[in-house]
Amino acid sequence: MITWSDAPIYLHRDPVDFRKAINGLAVIVSEEMNLDVYKQALFVFCNKNRSQLKVLYWDDTGFVLWQKRLEKDKFKWPRKDALETVSITHEQWQWLLRGFDFSKFKPHKQLIFTDVA
Repeated sequence: MITWSDAPIYLHRDPVDFRKAINGLAVIVSEEMNLDVYKQALFVFCNKNRSQLKVLYWDDTGFVLWQKRLEKDKFKWPRKDALETVSITHEQWQWLLRGFDFSKFKPHKQLIFTDVA
């Protein structure tokens, strides 16, 4: 079983026809996103009106398809991103699921020091 906290998360920028199930989404991962569908990763798709998400992942025994539908709102989806495949952090994933526009949040820059001066 995949642990969501360890897996990279990839969003497919363009809307997807939600009549597609596991096989159709797996083809998009392989052919459009140019990623290994059997990689321990979450592949996330959004429908045209941004009210639903589907998450596809491989758990070493088969594919799993997870879906979330909003009843009265829309997901803040990165539709204008230059890349067709958008990689996000787990923190951004939580923001997306809670309704925040994660592209507008900028964390502090990570600093790495080798000496104390």
